[in-house]
Amino acid sequence: MKLIAKIFILGSLAASAAACADLDMDSDGRLQMKDIFSRQDRTAKMFANLSESLPKTTLTYGKTTTPLLAGFSDEAEDSNDGITHVVSDWYHGRVSATSNPLTSKCIDPWTLYFGAIYKCNNFIKNIQDPTIATYPFDTNQKEGWIAQAKVLRAYYYWQLVKRYGGVPLATEPYPMGYDFANSYRASFEECADFIIGQCDEALACPETENLSVGFKWVDNSRTDMTRFIAHAIKSEVALYAASPLNNPDNSGKYTWDKAAEITKAALDACISHGAELFKTVPEASSAINAYDNYFITRSDPSRINDKETFLESGTRLKIWEYAGTPMNTAMKEAGPCPSQELVDCYDMADGSEPILGYLDADHLQPNINAASGYDDENPYANRDPRFYASIYYNGCQRNLNDPASLLYTHVGGNCGISDKATDVRFTRTGYYMRKFNNYKSNSANATDGFMPLFRLAELYLNFAEAAYQSAGPDQQVGGMSAREAVNIVRERVGMPGLPAGLSKADFERRYRKERRVELAFEDHRYYDVRRWKILEQTDRFVTGMKITKNNDGTFKYQRIRLADRKCSDAKFYLYPVNQTDVSKMLQISGQNWQNPGWE
Repeated sequence: MKLIAKIFILGSLAASAAACADLDMDSDGRLQMKDIFSRQDRTAKMFANLSESLPKTTLTYGKTTTPLLAGFSDEAEDSNDGITHVVSDWYHGRVSATSNPLTSKCIDPWTLYFGAIYKCNNFIKNIQDPTIATYPFDTNQKEGWIAQAKVLRAYYYWQLVKRYGGVPLATEPYPMGYDFANSYRASFEECADFIIGQCDEALACPETENLSVGFKWVDNSRTDMTRFIAHAIKSEVALYAASPLNNPDNSGKYTWDKAAEITKAALDACISHGAELFKTVPEASSAINAYDNYFITRSDPSRINDKETFLESGTRLKIWEYAGTPMNTAMKEAGPCPSQELVDCYDMADGSEPILGYLDADHLQPNINAASGYDDENPYANRDPRFYASIYYNGCQRNLNDPASLLYTHVGGNCGISDKATDVRFTRTGYYMRKFNNYKSNSANATDGFMPLFRLAELYLNFAEAAYQSAGPDQQVGGMSAREAVNIVRERVGMPGLPAGLSKADFERRYRKERRVELAFEDHRYYDVRRWKILEQTDRFVTGMKITKNNDGTFKYQRIRLADRKCSDAKFYLYPVNQTDVSKMLQISGQNWQNPGWE
């Protein structure tokens, strides 16, 4: 069976099977769409099925979940780096068009999202066909379903385009007998046009009391495609479309000017309808600060407490188990251990930069900013509050209700660093991941957080990037400057704002660090270094901190370089398309669908 035909026909079979399972119908092989769309309840169930492919991000690697990408970027070195594992395959460059560990050993996004797109296409087409949709649907509800299905379709296409670049665009199920010689991979710009257009069509749908594609949430409907989500998709797509990977000379349709316009409009629309950064200060025994509290507090769809999250992953992260510390009972592995490069990005509490870069190619000699007060013999003092909320470090307090529960990553410590391949329970870098981890979480009390897929802070940063690229750091774009947008994000944790008057180059450096810190471990860094085309600089290796305890109780800090990775070539900017599918399309159409470097 041919590439897209196989995907969409499998999607059709999956949709039919789901209908039989969920719609109170007998499965006799003769399921008719008119049997579904002739009843409101069956149609509602089929609509609900459209969101089943939304990501379920976890720290495990399997065919049913979406893996956290921190360990596949320079954010972290995974503790499974020395054993047979998905990440070790990645680090050693055991990636090809016939075997990509991120698709062959994890959920396959090509199959998953094209299947999800088929279901959206099928739903949109049939509910608008009066010969099939014979139930007298309420007009507002029907239009709301169609609008949400379009946002879902846009989201699913975006997940493909982020990974593969341009992909075939289809708005209807392919008919039997379709000539796939006519299929082609659309360009990134064409895909961006389509995705943004789908969101615009949904946003053009009037917002009424019983129309769910609105600026509202319902407590039992976390997967409703609200207008916030449509705006967030537009913001992210426009930013990526203007980035060097996709518009290297800023001459395409999606210039930085255009991206600034789109990202600002998205930001304004969300703020004007009540979106706010989460600032709830927790009890001292619950969380470290508001930032920490945000990532261990599940979003509430009614938006009483959390007005920042627009969409979150449907699976609770088990940090305690798969990115845990040996202080956690029943933990299995340390997982993605934060890199020293990430740690170096956190400013001092007064807003100054402690590390300005590196004096050597191996990142073992930091360029220390003497004016910052950074002390390389006490490197974790007086840092950005987000550091303490995101990373477990040597000497930190593990349990907030127990001052004696100190975590030590020094050699021989209770969570000591290890360079043994089989010690997957111990850190490779001298750090453990704290973000999303509720210290009370364990096998009997799963209370770690959920991965946000879209949140307001990202929209501020998206706009800031487009605005400084378009007009510079301090110039107003639609009533806000890039620097002001960044400073709003910093203010949430009490960090001083970036100063006025920075050059574009200096602001870019500070902005990229800010984005890395604010969005740490949220699967942005993996894509950011690719769209900026700096992967060759960032992902060749990472460093850590080896700490030894002196006889007098003080510590010696030594930076260490971890093994080279073979996953930083330019071909790693995009996933390879499975070679079996590439060969089929080459035979059918004469077109080579493979991404550069994977031929």
